[in-house]
Amino acid sequence: MNKYIYKSFAAALVLGMSLSSCSDFLDATNKSAGGTEADSYFTADPAALLNTSYESLKVLATQVDMNEHGTDMFFNTRGHSAGVFNDYSLTAEDGTVDSYYKSAYKAINYANGVISYAGAKSSESYEARFIRNYGFYLLTQQFGGIPYIDFYINSARRDYVRVPVGETYSKIIEDLTDLYNNSSLEAENKLGHASKQAVAALLAKVYLAAGWDTQTTLENAEKGTYTVEKTEYFAKAAEWAEKAINGVQLTMSFDSKWSPSNEGNAEEIWSIQYDRASYPGDVASGGHSLQNSYGGYFGNLTDFSLKYTGSDNQPTAKMMKIFSKEDKRYEATFMTTYYNSTKEGTAASAWGTSGYYAYYNLDADKLATQPIAFRFYPYYWTQAEVEADLKAHKEQYAKYDNRCAVPQAVRLDDSNGVLVYTFKDDGSYKTPTKSNYANYMEQVNAFGSVKKFDDPASSQVTKNNDYRDIVIFHVSDMYLVAAEAYLMAGETGKSLEKLNAVRTRAGLAALNSYADYEPEYTTSASFTIRDIDVILDERARELYAERQRWVDLRRTKQLVRYNIEFNNYVSSVADMSNAKGEIKWLRPIPADEISANDGITSVDQNPGY
Repeated sequence: MNKYIYKSFAAALVLGMSLSSCSDFLDATNKSAGGTEADSYFTADPAALLNTSYESLKVLATQVDMNEHGTDMFFNTRGHSAGVFNDYSLTAEDGTVDSYYKSAYKAINYANGVISYAGAKSSESYEARFIRNYGFYLLTQQFGGIPYIDFYINSARRDYVRVPVGETYSKIIEDLTDLYNNSSLEAENKLGHASKQAVAALLAKVYLAAGWDTQTTLENAEKGTYTVEKTEYFAKAAEWAEKAINGVQLTMSFDSKWSPSNEGNAEEIWSIQYDRASYPGDVASGGHSLQNSYGGYFGNLTDFSLKYTGSDNQPTAKMMKIFSKEDKRYEATFMTTYYNSTKEGTAASAWGTSGYYAYYNLDADKLATQPIAFRFYPYYWTQAEVEADLKAHKEQYAKYDNRCAVPQAVRLDDSNGVLVYTFKDDGSYKTPTKSNYANYMEQVNAFGSVKKFDDPASSQVTKNNDYRDIVIFHVSDMYLVAAEAYLMAGETGKSLEKLNAVRTRAGLAALNSYADYEPEYTTSASFTIRDIDVILDERARELYAERQRWVDLRRTKQLVRYNIEFNNYVSSVADMSNAKGEIKWLRPIPADEISANDGITSVDQNPGY
């Protein structure tokens, strides 16, 4: 974790307040510049504004709904509504979309301010250009064509014309290529600063998206079929992905890669930084809540010493079947054992060594005797194997004084059924009850949460107490970007090589061809597995909960096909379309932007809204 984000925090707050009127150019009621106070401060210390630029990306990095919902991977449980992103009832008035749009442009304008005041050849300017282009990339993936603004807004101007997405891609590519070739950026950086490796990773993502959006043509949305018109951009995406990989081999275990004690490891390319020790404000609420964003509800965390998750963003039945027995990523992705606690163990003094976080903070010998609250077995464990394991750990399920949670063990089977085990006082299990997956997931204590963002030093005071760095670009993602790019460029051998490197690290057998892939989950007769599906499944396993899935499906033109097949809330293309039959391939341009920006009218609205 790096402290640079916070070193000028107080100054950044001043900047943020003085810039709010000019950076948020979408605000129809306040278009004027921040004033001379802000201008003079930038001249004195543009580095403080660069810190603010990085800081402004946090709200984008933690946005779950727009990046995970409405896909094959997640659904909401315990009576929670589907939500407008899951069932595609989204409108241009949606506050989440409006906030995302404005936040991205705020980050872009901060970056433009750095460039304006620090000078084009300064080190701060080079980093700001990376931030600006990352903001534009995020906007293109959600909204398509957008206003491209490469200057600092400090006036009442309000005529920002929407640029076709292909033109925006070209501008991003030109600027990033120059940044890679002609800047003084470090070759790599593990502490949250932009680097040439990060630039290469962003270029790979941009070229891949540009290839799909401008050099392929959709044939049938429901079937997910398309025609490749050109392969130029895909070849460039592979080239830049190789530069981002930079020769790093996938030798680190997946579990180690995501270990809280291994931040800044060799596979990280660029991350958004958090640091509890140097945070100058109230640390109880100064972090993020990603560790609380994926999983079922286990009660009040202060009562049970179990990490709070709220039953949103639960894995679909497909996701429970996508990991095979050999795949080490299942145990590394999901917390499958929740340790129990006494009521005394919920006190602040015991937090972390009792309950959920004991997994990280106790050694193996102590964990072997730690009482178990919940155990979740994947479908590939047989009932006999589960029951043998429960007998072997009988003492850990036994009743003891003041325990917080009543123990329970769960086995998912290969037909989407569930066996739920409860225990006698001596720790022996009772005859299990049966349920189906959908009904079971509606219960309290239904399923374990995602481990990737766990912060073992968290307190139970608030959800916003996660100070894990948020990894944005990493090497195995670049392997899969390269695999996709090579596939689309017609180089199947190189594509398989990159895909197999990811599979091998996970413990899976290498594929001799894409046709060899046989998923564990079931599909309807009309859903035939194709080459692109193999890569999308690998991305689902490798990048689970990294807020990439909706963009992956939209980019590859599989969004409609996958939602009809796997989304609990979508049954036909009509569910993803407006009354005129226009499919909602993109997010709506916010209504506030259309009313406030003289350069955009309702004619510019994306199809479907």
